[in-house]
Amino acid sequence: MMEITELKVGMSSVAEDIVTEDKLANAMGSGSLAVYATPAMTCLMEKAAADLAQRCLPDGWTSVGISLRVAHKAPTPPGMKVRAEARVTAIDGRKISYEVHAFDETEEIGSGTHERFAVPSEKFRQKAEAKGKGHIRIP
Repeated sequence: MMEITELKVGMSSVAEDIVTEDKLANAMGSGSLAVYATPAMTCLMEKAAADLAQRCLPDGWTSVGISLRVAHKAPTPPGMKVRAEARVTAIDGRKISYEVHAFDETEEIGSGTHERFAVPSEKFRQKAEAKGKGHIRIP
């Protein structure tokens, strides 16, 4: 069984972005206002966590998100910088747990928890491809 030896509780990572038109709630379909969308915020949180895991996993391995529980606490207008932080809180076999936070230039805008699971990249890709075989694809 693969062990995650390089990754340690307490390690953290940051991902940054700028709120652009395509990341607004009204553009993503998650709301009607021109503010930073919750799906965009959670994506940035996952990116911070995934990047940290990837740096510590052996070649041929990746991590996949298995749970995400967040609160989006404050709006952010277009043009502002946003930052997500992910900190490892537990490692149980191949499962990695994180505390995640998001900030704009003035305040914390979101927080929560996230879990990822380490998997062999090729095996996981093959499993996904096999699942799609024989299904009608709608363009």
